[in-house]
Formats: sequence, C-alpha cells, structure tokens
Amino acid sequence: MRQAAIDLLAERPQASMRDIATAAGVARQTVYAHYPTREELIAAVIGHIAADVTSQVDRLDPEKGLPTETLGHWLDLLWEILTKYPILHTDALNGAPEVDPQRHAPITDRLTRLIERGQAAGEFDARVPPAWLGAAVIGLIHVAAAEVAAGRLSATDARRAFHTSALHLCRPDR
Repeated sequence: MRQAAIDLLAERPQASMRDIATAAGVARQTVYAHYPTREELIAAVIGHIAADVTSQVDRLDPEKGLPTETLGHWLDLLWEILTKYPILHTDALNGAPEVDPQRHAPITDRLTRLIERGQAAGEFDARVPPAWLGAAVIGLIHVAAAEVAAGRLSATDARRAFHTSALHLCRPDR
C-alpha cells in the first residue's frame, strides 16, 4: 500500500486516499485502517524513503578515500535516490508534517563529516561552515529536481548541473 502511494503520488501529487486504495488494490477502508489521515500516510511515505536513503548512505564511509572523490560518490547516490523516488520531484510531500526532525541526521551528519575532512585536507572551501556546505549541496539537488519537474532541464542536464555545481561550491578558490 505504501509503495502504491509512493508511485501514484509521484504521478498525481493530489491523489485522494480512494485513488491510493485503488492503486494498491485494496478497499479505501483498508487504507484508513492503516493510515487514518492523508497526513499520516504521507508521514509513512517520508519515513520509508528516509529509512531507505539512510541504508544507502550507510554504504558510503565519509572517512575513506579522497574527499573530492568521495563527494562525487555522494552526489551520484543522491541522484540515484532522486531517480528511484520520482515523488521527490513533486510537491506531494511539501508541507508534510515532520514526525521526526532527526530523521535526516544520519545523512546530513555523514555529509558534514566528509566536508570537514575535505576542508582539513584543503580540498574543500574552509571559509564557510561544513554544515552550510552540506545544506547547500542538498539544496542544489532540490533545485535540480524542481528544474526537471518544471520541464526546464532534462534529467541528464540537471544531473550534470547538480554534480558540477556541488563540486564547484565545495572547492576552494585557487
């Protein structure tokens, strides 16, 4: 049912609970038995995606490899996640209640550690806080997704722009 919601909301962000039930092949009452409100269903979708993203991020060790190379792997992973979950390209999750504000911490904490290591090695710009650079990288992927969703960039061009911009943002002026 949750996967049906993820898939349907990616296509139709305003889909109703009835639409989601139909897509899942269950009665509307079944959806409501598990998720009494649309907000709770959206929160479950967010939780599922966040858990999957965290498990994928666990594959990347921010302490290994050259920082710039490791950041490149991070950028590739972030794009893979965006591709895996087209719902992230939509406004279906906008305004959703944040059930657990710490849900994103495993991702941002690891990215921040990588940036700190890159700054210490002189590979990343040390003039700005590492958390800011991490937030800016995450912000860039949201911009790339918005450009694809609006039809202003192809997925290929958006991926290239995201990757190039994120690396440029993190590198120090030479």
